[in-house]
Amino acid sequence: MIDQGPKTGVVVTGGASGIGRASAVALAEVGRPVALWDLNEAQAVEAAESIAAEHGVAAIGLGVDARATAALGDAVRASVAAVGTIGGIVHAAGVPLAIDIEQLTDETWDAVLDVNLRAYAMVVQALLPELRANAPHSAVVGIASIHGIVANPANPAYAASKAGLLGLTRSMAVRFAAEGIRVNAVCPGFIDTPMLPQIEALREKFVAVAPMGRLGRPEEIGGAVRFLLSGDAGFVTGQQLVVDGGVVVDDGSSRFVAREPGAAPGR
Repeated sequence: MIDQGPKTGVVVTGGASGIGRASAVALAEVGRPVALWDLNEAQAVEAAESIAAEHGVAAIGLGVDARATAALGDAVRASVAAVGTIGGIVHAAGVPLAIDIEQLTDETWDAVLDVNLRAYAMVVQALLPELRANAPHSAVVGIASIHGIVANPANPAYAASKAGLLGLTRSMAVRFAAEGIRVNAVCPGFIDTPMLPQIEALREKFVAVAPMGRLGRPEEIGGAVRFLLSGDAGFVTGQQLVVDGGVVVDDGSSRFVAREPGAAPGR
């Protein structure tokens, strides 16, 4: 049973779609108000209205560029006015931008690192007064990736940003532990969201490397996020929760074992 504790609001960056929206829905299901920050304001507003109507919680969608540090204060104030005090953050905003190391430029590197990593730190900084006011029930979750743990030669900037996010998570976890603010990360594998390439041959390869033989669902990441923000995770901080269907722990041998969808392990 999920022990949510106080039903404080949660800011979800990248909340208009994919993992961000699924996380917001998972939180709303247990009564947490949500503020969805996204570059796509119209989609964020639509998502917030849908969540409020379906789950009966306060919700707001805001057009927020998480890279624009100077504007974050206004977003915080608007969020608090709409959903009440903030006791949680989910940084799901992200840029994949697959560019080989030989083609990287300063601009493309910064485009990835600014959203995936720098913005994570600055969003937490902007919301620290709210988190401190709600401690010891406050928590932060950064959405990392299995490619912050294992190699992704086709996307070095993305891999570097997610590895950096894990390092930043550990740093903030230790920094704020005594204040009762927990900080953790979720590392998704291949999840069926708009960010995943829609090329069928690539999707088949993603399925082929997963021991569970399928893509993950956004709501499965949302459930992990909800747990880490809940009272049930009250003694969990500085951790990375991998949700990938077994990709990271597989040495490759499972690809040589015949497997039918839904078959029991070993068949």
